[in-house]
Amino acid sequence: MATIQRSSRSKRRMMNEINVVPYIDVMLVLLVIFMVTSPMISTGVVDLPSMGKSNQVPTAPIEITIQSDKLMTVRIRDAKHPDEHRVNQDALIKFVKDQQLLNPDQPVIISADRNVKYDTVLTVMDALQKQNVKRVGLMVRTTGV
Repeated sequence: MATIQRSSRSKRRMMNEINVVPYIDVMLVLLVIFMVTSPMISTGVVDLPSMGKSNQVPTAPIEITIQSDKLMTVRIRDAKHPDEHRVNQDALIKFVKDQQLLNPDQPVIISADRNVKYDTVLTVMDALQKQNVKRVGLMVRTTGV
């Protein structure tokens, strides 16, 4: 019988590829495990701090309304002061400053018509800021989506 001898000089070729099939199998098994166990995990309950009722009644804000023709009205948003006053910018600043002397934490809300230029609103906000009125906000109307 003839024997086949392998030469010791036969070179093995280096393998250039990585076989990723076992890695994919492991990842799919892990994915299935997580998909099965995730509905069984109980959700955590967050214990949020509670807030007691305040002894102070919140102050009604001063509402400034700017219309499209640059006409400004001012009023205090509560049942005791239902009337609005037409004002120019100087009278507006005087009214807000007088109200702030009585109650320094009273907020000011600016409500503007959709057609009012943004520059007009910024002018009113800048005038209030120069008079050190701290709590100034913009009123917006939410639209249903």
